[in-house]
Amino acid sequence: MILFDGKTYESSEQDRLLTELENKIPEILAKMQLSPEVVIEAVECLKNDLLAGKFDELLASFPADVVDTYKKQAEALLSKEHLHKKLETELGNTFEYTTEHIPGFGQIRVRKMPLGVLFHIAAGNMDFLPAYSLAEGLMTGNINILKLPSADNGLSLKLIMQLIEYRPELKDYIYVFDTSSSDIKGMRKMAELSNAISVWGSDMAIAAVRGLAPTGVKIIEWGQKLGFCYITKLDETEDADSELEGLAKHIAQTKQLLCSSCQVIYIDTSDMNEVKTFAERFLPFLEAAANANRSEEIGVRARDTLVSYTQRLKGYLGEEERHDNVIRGRSCSLILSSDSELELSPMMCNVLVKPLPRENIGKVLYEGRYHLQTAGLICPEHERKYLAGKLTQCGLIRVTKSSDMSAYFPGECHDGEYALNRYVRIVNVEE
Repeated sequence: MILFDGKTYESSEQDRLLTELENKIPEILAKMQLSPEVVIEAVECLKNDLLAGKFDELLASFPADVVDTYKKQAEALLSKEHLHKKLETELGNTFEYTTEHIPGFGQIRVRKMPLGVLFHIAAGNMDFLPAYSLAEGLMTGNINILKLPSADNGLSLKLIMQLIEYRPELKDYIYVFDTSSSDIKGMRKMAELSNAISVWGSDMAIAAVRGLAPTGVKIIEWGQKLGFCYITKLDETEDADSELEGLAKHIAQTKQLLCSSCQVIYIDTSDMNEVKTFAERFLPFLEAAANANRSEEIGVRARDTLVSYTQRLKGYLGEEERHDNVIRGRSCSLILSSDSELELSPMMCNVLVKPLPRENIGKVLYEGRYHLQTAGLICPEHERKYLAGKLTQCGLIRVTKSSDMSAYFPGECHDGEYALNRYVRIVNVEE
């Protein structure tokens, strides 16, 4: 299904509509710039309807606790107050100002303006990500072309259509396609219409986008990241069991599908016996969390099982390194490995546990520098500031409590950058 000019069309109309869009774009760009207040008002209406239950039927396939979490996040992140704060934080207090007299030039007017046309290639690991990414493009005044992920269940399109229903003038700035990633011709055409491509996804996905993007198109990468938890002096850590319980809940609730999710648990040691001792202590917490967060939806449970067992079968077939030292629990496992490489786990509550003495942190994180984002930290309170400083100095963007690795707070950057700031250009006009 395609959303074009506020109306829906069959996917077979893609080529015709892209040709029509090519003719429409110059006319739209020549209009008065879209006000962020129009977007904020529409998003506020969306939030109110979501909380009032208008979309409960669309959310019926999600577990009740997940829906509750989504609604709590929406209440905070989609509020008018938060969106105004987001604009101020990411773009500053002034969209436009005039410099003092500059000798030889006079005054210069400085203004932040849209890039023009943003092509969003959204990932499917977060249900609201496509719609939220598009909203960020709208808040900066851009025309937005959105390629939906293959896993999208129709929720994104419904939410975006609601935005247009609230404020019809948004239709000129929203074009949604359900194009397959294998449709290189269609993807290239969308890229050719754009000033910038905002791509969410794996290293392979980003490399593919670089290959199809014309010279001069700005590539805004939100690439694959790998989160980990670093644990030191557990016996000296206050409320250590509570910390471990929080880490287990985080792993079970995210299923390790997010960039911020814990893939590896590092222990501050070089002794594999200590690694095994930790794993045996942690297993009951992980097992309890995994079973408490099992979905009752048969389709979701089947997906989780397939993802986990596919990774295991790859090991048996020699496609991945086999991990023979595995401590299994019900619906979960801890995979002990003597190397310290930061890598993707089998996910679905199957976690890698590795040694990483603190003197080797710099070397290991440098080797994984392209995939660093979030670290959970469990340690004695008196070491937290030192270890957080060491981790951020070595490239980490976020250091949190182990339970909060995937939590989002208003005003937070993403991958060390503000999205809105990447979606605008700075214009200088001599007066």
